[in-house]
Amino acid sequence: IIFLLTFLIVNLFIKDEEKKLDGKITFESTSSSYSIPASVWLEIKNNSEEELFLNTCKDIKINNSWDFVNIAWDFCEDITVKSWESMDLDYSQEFSSFSNVWNYIFEIELDEKRYLSQFEIENPGTIKKLFTTLFYAPIYNLMVFLIWLFWGSLGWAIVTITIIIRIILLWPQHKMMLSQKKLQALQPKIKKIQEENKWNQQVIWKMLMDLYKKEKVNPMGSCGFLLIQMPILLVIYNIILSIKDISNTYYIFDFLSSFHLEDTSYDFLWIDLLWAGWITWAVLWISVWLIQYVQVRLSLAWKLKDKTVVLEKKKWDTWYSSMMPDPDMMNKFMLYWMPAMVWVFTFTLIAWVGIYWWMSTLFMTFQQLIVNKVLKK
Repeated sequence: IIFLLTFLIVNLFIKDEEKKLDGKITFESTSSSYSIPASVWLEIKNNSEEELFLNTCKDIKINNSWDFVNIAWDFCEDITVKSWESMDLDYSQEFSSFSNVWNYIFEIELDEKRYLSQFEIENPGTIKKLFTTLFYAPIYNLMVFLIWLFWGSLGWAIVTITIIIRIILLWPQHKMMLSQKKLQALQPKIKKIQEENKWNQQVIWKMLMDLYKKEKVNPMGSCGFLLIQMPILLVIYNIILSIKDISNTYYIFDFLSSFHLEDTSYDFLWIDLLWAGWITWAVLWISVWLIQYVQVRLSLAWKLKDKTVVLEKKKWDTWYSSMMPDPDMMNKFMLYWMPAMVWVFTFTLIAWVGIYWWMSTLFMTFQQLIVNKVLKK
């Protein structure tokens, strides 16, 4: 209790001269800790009436407890922070200078006073290391290779990596589509089991499992497919979200070491792939929604065409109505709301997500046509 009271008094009534200059100007790293490779940022806030003039090398130094960190000469420049504005100094290109696990300190010299802001460099955790080794680093290098292959075009790299992913997942996707269609064909038998044993849920589940086993249908097949996709999609999203972060070169393989990130073009078909807003909405919204609608329509074509096989809900049976899903509502959800949800993602996220979704859905549409043709025979 004495310690907590002392801590509160110190923080409330004593000026923090380590970070603030007369309570008007604040120097602080944007994070208290970074993991290797570290993209360190220093935030400078000027809450005074006067402009603040600094040199990024002479006035701002970085100490790692035993020596000063050497910053590249081309980083040194005079900066001006205007009144009531803030500025972030990006030390991402100096990530190799923060390769040692230790406590680092920003030392700011201003008006013959010294002000400090501490941050820590630490090793990534075991899970992050595993994720980076298995997913992030290989896919990042693949993305870099494709950007180099297409003369710096991020757009064509995204198109190509989408096709590669769809080819890799071709067989799991094919199995999932077949399983969905077979599940639709089993609806009359499922309906019969549910109606004959509607007062005994355990019997229903046992008979359904026996039916799925006999017909070689996996009702959870689509979930497994989503689990396969999720790590890949998360990695690609994080890679492109931080594509301009030069610290990512830490992961580049030796044979790609000559790649220069500044040569990358982020425009594709007059769309800024790293931007979200009205251009994305105008160009991608209709096309993404339409192609998603077509793909869902094809997946439900047989079900919509022959409603006798769809589980029906009896209005006069309250127990049956509460336990069984409404097939018409499920069909409408899949047909209309799923494309609408895709549109929301396309509209709110950066433009490359729409390009990825469009190409991925187009690939799945052709695959769905093949599956439908196979099952029709």
